[in-house]
Amino acid sequence: MILHFNYEELTALRSGARVFLEREEPGRGVVLAPAAERDRVEALLPKLNGDISLSTLAEVRSVEAAVRVIVECLRIDMESLVVTTHAADEEAVAAYFDFAHGLSVAHRLGEMASEMETLIELVSGTSPTAEAVTSFQFPD
Repeated sequence: MILHFNYEELTALRSGARVFLEREEPGRGVVLAPAAERDRVEALLPKLNGDISLSTLAEVRSVEAAVRVIVECLRIDMESLVVTTHAADEEAVAAYFDFAHGLSVAHRLGEMASEMETLIELVSGTSPTAEAVTSFQFPD
């Protein structure tokens, strides 16, 4: 299955991923996110240059987890800018749109995962097993 992005979504997610990774650099005196979150965001960042082909439910879930981490980072930035500047400040408004674009992608990924789970259940007759999540292939 192909996850389609528009320019604004890609730009927002790339920016949010970079901010997240910069904040989470070891030795910067901040509380580090779990290593799995950092690894997922690091793995996703190079792919954020166009549409992404996701062939298993496991891949979708991994990308979805990374996008949710990025969206949370964008949400925190948006809220900080609104509080420190003004709700109508140009930077706050831009931060809102970045957050909203990321949230839209996270929502589409959730729908994609749900559709994949339903198809696996329909074909196999049971809820997706750990094996089916990684081996059941979905064509583009």
